[in-house]
Amino acid sequence: MFGKKKQVSTIDKDQLELIENAQKRIKQKKRLYFHFVIFLIGAVFLIIANTVLGIGENFKIANIDWFVYAIVAWLFLFIYHFVSVFITHKFMGKDWEKQQLEKLVNQQQERINSLKNNFTKEETKIAQSQAYNESKNAPKNLEKKKLSELTIIVAAGENNAIGKDNDLIWHLSDDLKHFKTLTNGHHIIMGRKTFESFPKPLPNRTHIVITRQHDYKVPEGVIVVNSLDDALDAARFDNQPYIIGGGEIYKQAMSIVDKLEITRVHSTFENADTFFPEIDPTKWSEINRTTHDADEKHAYAFSFITYKRK
Repeated sequence: MFGKKKQVSTIDKDQLELIENAQKRIKQKKRLYFHFVIFLIGAVFLIIANTVLGIGENFKIANIDWFVYAIVAWLFLFIYHFVSVFITHKFMGKDWEKQQLEKLVNQQQERINSLKNNFTKEETKIAQSQAYNESKNAPKNLEKKKLSELTIIVAAGENNAIGKDNDLIWHLSDDLKHFKTLTNGHHIIMGRKTFESFPKPLPNRTHIVITRQHDYKVPEGVIVVNSLDDALDAARFDNQPYIIGGGEIYKQAMSIVDKLEITRVHSTFENADTFFPEIDPTKWSEINRTTHDADEKHAYAFSFITYKRK
């Protein structure tokens, strides 16, 4: 933020210098015009002095009267100034000065806008670490990470199957509602393939995508990091961030999360290619369970189960 203020100050100084230079150029052009008028009057005076008063009538260069050279020079300057001053309508009065200043200020404003746009782009790159965005609104004396309850949320079959070909094997509408209710308003941490399985980012959630790819392109508002540690840092001001997959991210997170929100689908899926890690009963305690039978909207029975780390 301090760097931005300094840059704006520099722009204002540059703008002032350009305006001052424009004023100097305007005065120079006016002097040039006045010189032309004086020269014109002087040339006419010399011609009259030669032809009427006879001054220098015997002075010739290559048998050509000296005032002919003056006329040629006058004619050249006359054509030049006639084109630049009269034909182009750039008469150097007060209105012309105002027009020149306004033109210069408009050009400088375009330059300022361009610099601001470039600065915004650079700021967006910096903002790929959500810690930057969050810290701008965080209390200045907040130095330690805010304590949070890190949670894994997943739907898994009895054999821990969670998907095939980067997609779910089942469609359970109540499970989707359950997922939305829990994660709404929070940070959701996921791997690149999980993110790419979404048709678009989920509303009212901050997406943090973990990928090894550099310059990975994402929609505005999605945060890209290169490791789980960076993802946790980006979500550090959220009191309830969720890890939502995929399989490799679940494996990395199992040893550090505080809670598991498991939708246990009561069936075995042998065709799955992605599996959730085994839940060690010596490390986890089941604290809540809600069972849902199969019905016309749900092909499989399932249970919502919450585990807390012992």
